[in-house]
Amino acid sequence: MSEKHQLATQAVHAGEPHDPSGAHVAPIHQTSTFTFADAAAVESYGNGETAGHMYSRGSNPTRQALAAKIAALEGFDYPGSEPVTAEIFGSGMGAISAALLGLTKSGDHVITQRALYGSTDHLISDVLPNYQVTNTRVSLLDPDLLEQELAAHPETTVVYLETPANPTMTVIDIARTAELAHAHGAKVVVDNTFATPILQRPLTLGADVVVHSTTKYINGHGTVLGGAVVSADAEFMDTGAGSMIRFVGAVPSPFDCWLTSIGLKTLPLRMKQHCSNARVLAEFLEDHAKVQTTLWPGLASHPQHALAAQQMDDFGAMITIDLGSYAAATQFLDGLSICSLAVSLGNVDTLVEHPASMTHRVVPPEDRAASGITDGMVRISVGIEDAQDLVTDLESGLANI
Repeated sequence: MSEKHQLATQAVHAGEPHDPSGAHVAPIHQTSTFTFADAAAVESYGNGETAGHMYSRGSNPTRQALAAKIAALEGFDYPGSEPVTAEIFGSGMGAISAALLGLTKSGDHVITQRALYGSTDHLISDVLPNYQVTNTRVSLLDPDLLEQELAAHPETTVVYLETPANPTMTVIDIARTAELAHAHGAKVVVDNTFATPILQRPLTLGADVVVHSTTKYINGHGTVLGGAVVSADAEFMDTGAGSMIRFVGAVPSPFDCWLTSIGLKTLPLRMKQHCSNARVLAEFLEDHAKVQTTLWPGLASHPQHALAAQQMDDFGAMITIDLGSYAAATQFLDGLSICSLAVSLGNVDTLVEHPASMTHRVVPPEDRAASGITDGMVRISVGIEDAQDLVTDLESGLANI
């Protein structure tokens, strides 16, 4: 698709196959294997002379179409000369695991921030060390501290970051992190799930790899699990993360890819409403006497507000509040009716969760405390409902404390 088209147009049209039957909506290729006309066709495919598909673990047209769409969005204003490509996985953790396994080997080191999504935290802290991939944490990936850590660990191959971070909403300077990492020969992997490519495109800021849980905003409707790895590094996409889907097998179903592609078409429109609603709720919560802290990058009180304004096109729809205690948090959650108590995020409806007992339950208490995750913390994924109805619901929850 022509690069002159804007993000909203790319979200609808990029990667859309033209089905020979004339179907307006792309069909679902719900098949495990693909047939060949004859042995010559197999040989031609094997030699790379003709395009095609052999087995859905390796590739599938429906998955390929979704990958092309995500690559078009993440690569929208990418300044590099190499094309941006994507691969789709069966879950966000499948994508994150593939990215890290594709960039590390025994004896390598990973540097990351303190606050991470709970399962990512577990993967880096507890799983990768079983394969002699060590790690250290640098608070906020502070440039001076990161420089020291990179110098202390010349075996570092990956600097991994989330921005905004889950659930503390800290914002990391992608460009500065990439500059420092590249000077020491390390690659930068960015989890862009919270922001989506509509609000932030890490590849344009110097990142090497972007990962997503497509379960979240990209699908947007809470109907699938999925993940994506995106990069302009062709070798990494072929023999690194790309090989992981073939040999480890975190493969999404064609139907899930189709549902995700349908959801993705409205992502730019949805993000506008998500962000608009988030501003209304964040301002309400910041002014409420029962809320000790409100963390949303769009608030001037956010510690990295200026950085967020610099590297994001809007501030997203994830808000974290601290109500001071576990008791207050549970009373607040029990007083809600519109907002659903559930993990995950990015749905059209508003979801609330208690990180310490839900998404970050697998993180040891002392590590949660070091990351700034308190027992009174509540994470809000703001949906696209009427903003005033959401404010009324939050008022009910706070009145229950």
